[in-house]
Amino acid sequence: MKPSELYTEITGQTGLFNIQAIGNIPSIMQRGLLSNEKASRINHMSIAMQEVQERRDTVVIPNGMALHKYANVYFDPKNPMLYKRQNEYDNICILKFDCSILDFDGVIVSDRNASSRYASFFPPEIGLRVIDFKLVFAADWRDDNQFEYFRKKSIKCAEVLVPYSVPFNFVLCAAVYNELTKKKLEDVGFDRNIYVEPKLFF
Repeated sequence: MKPSELYTEITGQTGLFNIQAIGNIPSIMQRGLLSNEKASRINHMSIAMQEVQERRDTVVIPNGMALHKYANVYFDPKNPMLYKRQNEYDNICILKFDCSILDFDGVIVSDRNASSRYASFFPPEIGLRVIDFKLVFAADWRDDNQFEYFRKKSIKCAEVLVPYSVPFNFVLCAAVYNELTKKKLEDVGFDRNIYVEPKLFF
């Protein structure tokens, strides 16, 4: 069974997600979704938190490459990163990628945010059986226990790491917060279906 088929069997899901600035969409349409290292060589808008990027810059995947050499997507986009960007929803979209990217050579999955010191990394055929998808897709990561809160928060951001880039033709559609954002996305030339899904945001 291919990893993408295993993922759908375990979760019932068919997509993987990237939270993206609309200003980067023309570049993604041309070049694909790039790793941090590749994106840093071109003019682009980053919505990542600087302190998180600094941590990610130090991470090397066991038996793999530096974390910043991978393009990353999430299993669930309604996660702490999206929550932190509530004041930027007018300029953000959520790209849905076909889960067949799990079948690419060299793909790695992390059982939580890849910048976490507690993150474990696996080839998809192993990691998909290890990741706690009940917590990944949980509606809420709050917990009265502070340690549990941080654990759940990190697991919500479990990732798929694809070497170097993901071609744009694997983008299925996009979700946005409101009609204004949909118009912005249309205006930059996005040529896939765009869904206004405020419930997908916070």
